[in-house]
Amino acid sequence: MHVLLTGATGYVGSYILRELLRQGHTPHCLVRGSAADLAVQDDAIQVVSGDVTDPASLEGAFVDCDAVIHLVGIIEESPSRGVTFERLHVDATRNVVEAAQEADIERFIHMSANGARPDASTGYQRTKWEAEEIVKTADFAHWTIFRPALLFGKPDPGRPEFSSRLLSDLIRPFPILPVFGDGSYELQPVHATEVAEAFVQALHVKAAHHQTYIAAGRDRFSYVEVLDRIAQGAGLDPKPKAYVPLVLARLGVYTAGRVGLLPISPSQFEMLIEGNTGDETSFYSDFDLSATPYTPENLAYLETM
Repeated sequence: MHVLLTGATGYVGSYILRELLRQGHTPHCLVRGSAADLAVQDDAIQVVSGDVTDPASLEGAFVDCDAVIHLVGIIEESPSRGVTFERLHVDATRNVVEAAQEADIERFIHMSANGARPDASTGYQRTKWEAEEIVKTADFAHWTIFRPALLFGKPDPGRPEFSSRLLSDLIRPFPILPVFGDGSYELQPVHATEVAEAFVQALHVKAAHHQTYIAAGRDRFSYVEVLDRIAQGAGLDPKPKAYVPLVLARLGVYTAGRVGLLPISPSQFEMLIEGNTGDETSFYSDFDLSATPYTPENLAYLETM
């Protein structure tokens, strides 16, 4: 199958690109730059020039494709550069959907986010939900939406994920780790390999027809447990914690964090303390996956980071 892949240069994109190749598909990678921007180099990859925020650049980009896997999204806004949730989640998804319809694409696989809902406290989650609605109402013969939880797995250079970011921004530099509130809010990490396998399998799995999946691991951990497992995966002893009352933490994040003086934005803060869990049952029952537990052994890639 010839599959148009957006977001191919990102962290999840590199995993899905490898999985498309492994399962014998031909990826058509939509990139703004060049093939050199891809973490994967293979003669089977076809590079298509285009920008999801520019509808004109998508004309003809989907020719000869049978399906689309749409991954483009951001976790942080930069309005001065035109990088906003509304533009990259809602407008970009609408542009890709309309281009796919124009090219008579019948299969559309979309990456959303766990916690996406219309009444969410963050613009990130609300715009992810709006993008889902665009996909659902587009009348594709087959569509599947995934809402990944916390992803982990060895990143390619320049494509850090949650665990490696926490290690470099918090765990390594701080002798005592600040924790928002009591740190009991839960996370449900899932390996990027499982997510990639499910995305590609969804192209042909009948059970995935018009379905939305929470892509989360089988185990839940408190934020404090996650910090300790990351440290252990990197070959470090767990560090002592300083628990910051939520009211003070929120004040600090909404001031210093908003202007980039803290390694966490207000949206990221709210989503963290909300927790990131869900019912993973159908994710593992509808797809052929082997769960990778969030253990120090499976986080050992952090030792070299």
